[in-house]
Formats: sequence, structure tokens, C-alpha cells
Amino acid sequence: MTSQHAGPVLAIYQAGIDEGNATFETTAPDWPAFDEARLPEHRFVALEDDTVLGWVAASKVSDRCVYGGVVEHSVYVAPDARGRGVATSLLAALIDSTEAAGIWTIQSGIFPENTASLTLHRRLGFRTIGTRERIGRHHGTWRDVILLERRSPHIT
Repeated sequence: MTSQHAGPVLAIYQAGIDEGNATFETTAPDWPAFDEARLPEHRFVALEDDTVLGWVAASKVSDRCVYGGVVEHSVYVAPDARGRGVATSLLAALIDSTEAAGIWTIQSGIFPENTASLTLHRRLGFRTIGTRERIGRHHGTWRDVILLERRSPHIT
């Protein structure tokens, strides 16, 4: 993922935001803020011809060195590209890149209503750590978040 993908990436992000079960965010950031918050070596787009179908990106969870092998990620797919394996391919690419870099844990917080995302993550080896109940308000309503993580079996 590079700045040449900024427009479609942010549009896909906004589409996910607008659906209401992807994130607490209400508006996609501008490209400089998005770019700064995500690790350049662990972000990818899925392309069909020159069309961005989806994206995945990881962010540091902390600047503390003890958490150097832990990242948080997001994966989004354009509404018209869903059901085609795009998210699976993107998340698999992220797993490969993080393991190659020595990252031992990928985590994510997912709304319980986002059953497609929960299914995807569990299929790729993520396990539920717990539910953070009423962790934040989203459009005036308290929301729970299911915390999932994938521990690399290759990094001990």
C-alpha cells in the first residue's frame, strides 16, 4: 500500500465506517494521518487490474520495547468485492509479513455484530481473548468489542 492507493483505500475505509459495525471511527482520516499511524512494511492492498478491492494494515500497540512483537490490525474490503476471498488473502499476507519480521502477536478488536470478520479471523488462527463490555459509545450507544489475537506458532 502506497500513497497512490490513498483515494480508494480511504473510500473503502469510509464505506466500512458508514455500515456501522467496523470501527468506533465516524470518518476516515486524511492520508497523512492514516499513513503515519500504520506500519509501512505491514500494509497491503488487493488489486484487480488497477482497482483496489481491499486493504489490511497493522499499527504498533505501544512504543514500549516489551510490546515490539505485538501489532493491532484492520482489514477492509470494498462492498462489491466481498465474498471473493479478498479478506482472507489480505490477512494471510499480513500474517506472513509479520511472522517474517519476528512479530509474535497480531490483535484486533471486533464488534460482536461483525460476524463475517469474526469468522474470517477464527479461520486464520485468531482466538477470542475476551469481550470488552461497553468499552465505548458509538453514535450514542454503548458497544462491546471482542478482543482477538493470533500468536505465531513459529516465534517462541
